[in-house]
Amino acid sequence: MGSEAQITGQPARRSLRRFLDPLIKLPGVRHEALGHFEVNGDSYSLPCFSFSGPNSTDPIRIGIFAAIHGDEPAGALAAGRFLELIAASPALAESFLLHVYPVCNPTGFEDNRRHNRRGRDLNREFWRASPEPEIEILEHELRTRHFHGLIQLHADDTSEGIYGFVRGHTLTENLLRPALAEAGKILPRNVNALIDGFAARDGIIYHHYEGVLAAPSQMDPMPFEIILETPHHAEMEKQVEALVIAMRTILSEYRRLIAFAADI
Repeated sequence: MGSEAQITGQPARRSLRRFLDPLIKLPGVRHEALGHFEVNGDSYSLPCFSFSGPNSTDPIRIGIFAAIHGDEPAGALAAGRFLELIAASPALAESFLLHVYPVCNPTGFEDNRRHNRRGRDLNREFWRASPEPEIEILEHELRTRHFHGLIQLHADDTSEGIYGFVRGHTLTENLLRPALAEAGKILPRNVNALIDGFAARDGIIYHHYEGVLAAPSQMDPMPFEIILETPHHAEMEKQVEALVIAMRTILSEYRRLIAFAADI
C-alpha cells in the first residue's frame, strides 16, 4: 500500500494508482473496478476488494466503506491495512465474505477535498435519485450484495476523540461498544453529551444526517450499520490503528453473537 506520506502529502495530487496497486496484488484478495465514468476527460471507476474467509460457504456478508469524503484519508489507509491484515491472517475473517470499498470518492481522494470534483458532498446524496455516478454504483452494491452489516470509516475535524453512529439491527450497539473500548486504548473516546450536533451517550450517536450511505429502507432483514469517526487532527497512524482494531473487534463480536444465537 502507498505510504502515509504518499497518501497524505501535499500539495501534489494524490495518486490513486499508487494507493491501489499494492492492494490489487494481495494474495486471496479479489479486485473489481466497478462502473465507469468520466470527469473532465479523466476516466474513473470505484475499486472494490473482496475476501472470503475460511468456513464461508454460507458467509456473513460485510461491506466496509471509506473515503466517501476525499479529505479523510485515514479511512482509506485503514481499509487498505485491514485488507493486508486478513490476507496475511485469513482466520481473522473466518465465516465472513468481506467487500471493501477503500475509496468511494476517487476524485475527492485525489484532490484532498471533501466533495467530488463536481462539487457534491456524496454522503448527502444516497437514496435521493442522485445522478452522481459514484452514488449509482454504491447504491447498486447496497441493493444487490445483501449485506448483513455495513461499516463506514470517517474522520471528524471538530472532534478530539473517536466515536460512532449506530443504526439498523438492534444488536448494533453491542458491536460498537466493545469496538470503541478497544479503539479507545489508542485514541481517546469522545464522551461529550453533544457530538456533531447530535445527542450522544458514551461516544455513541443514534441519529444521523439524511442522505448518508445506508442500506435501502426496504431491505429485510436490516443489516447492522456502524459509522466510525476518528479525530481528524490526531496522528494519522493512530487513526489507522484505531480503525483497524475497531473493525477486527466488530467482526469478532458479530461472529460470537451469531454463534451464541445459533446455540439458543
